[in-house]
Amino acid sequence: MSAKIIDGKQIAADIREELKAEVAGLKEKGIVPGLGVILVGADPASQSYVSAKEKACENIGIFSDDNRLPAETSQEELLALVERMNNDPKINGILVQLPLPKHIDEAAVLLAIDPDKDVDGFHPMSVGKMMVGEEAFLPCTPHGVVQMLMRSGVETSGAHVVVVGRSNIVGKPVANMLLQKKEGANATVTLCHTRTKDLGHHTRQADIIIAASGWPNTITADMVKEGAVVIDVGVNRVEDASRERGYRLVGDVDFEAVKEKASMITPVPGGVGPMTITMLLFNTVESAKRANGID
Repeated sequence: MSAKIIDGKQIAADIREELKAEVAGLKEKGIVPGLGVILVGADPASQSYVSAKEKACENIGIFSDDNRLPAETSQEELLALVERMNNDPKINGILVQLPLPKHIDEAAVLLAIDPDKDVDGFHPMSVGKMMVGEEAFLPCTPHGVVQMLMRSGVETSGAHVVVVGRSNIVGKPVANMLLQKKEGANATVTLCHTRTKDLGHHTRQADIIIAASGWPNTITADMVKEGAVVIDVGVNRVEDASRERGYRLVGDVDFEAVKEKASMITPVPGGVGPMTITMLLFNTVESAKRANGID
């Protein structure tokens, strides 16, 4: 029997409807959540992503302060804009779209963002708080993964989760989040990576596999035990002459083969992807509530 598909589009849509109602309630109190967005340069993927974020803000009623800057913008100019947003009470969250041009120090820019407005969850203070289990803005993609598991009824408490990939954006934070003593976590976590010996030995022991390696077919059917839950975070382009664009998007998992062994699985596209922007909206609304003393 094929696995049940975890529909990220539907889960994201459900959360956005919840947020839309929450934003409407805040507006009745005179509070309009605001997201400051900064895009430097004209990278097509970044432009598309930022446009989608702007549209999502409009959809649920969040104010979006959009700033699209030329690629030659200096680091000093960018830092000045971040500081303006830090001091603007209308802005509850600040998003600096990565990657930045090579002449700009990404770490310096992320460090300049007020941690109280760090809705991407990348500031070292946010990361530190997350690590020790204190209240913090959680990175959007890992948070989205945890929400997908919870809302799909996947039991994580006591489960063995194998995370494949150790990036600061997905692998490390999702492993930490699933270790925490709280709802939707309490798992035993194994973190694997490119130098792990006999990756399949580890993944075959997993109740839940989270694939975030950035390589197609990292997880094949022989690496998955019967009934495991498989979350595919990867987005990779592979050549496909049958497609008008000349390529198609695939994840890190051999979807067609693995879905015959897994109990639940996320597709690519339409799985984890829609959750990332949604959790950015979630963090922005949460920031507005904190700024106004609302639980």
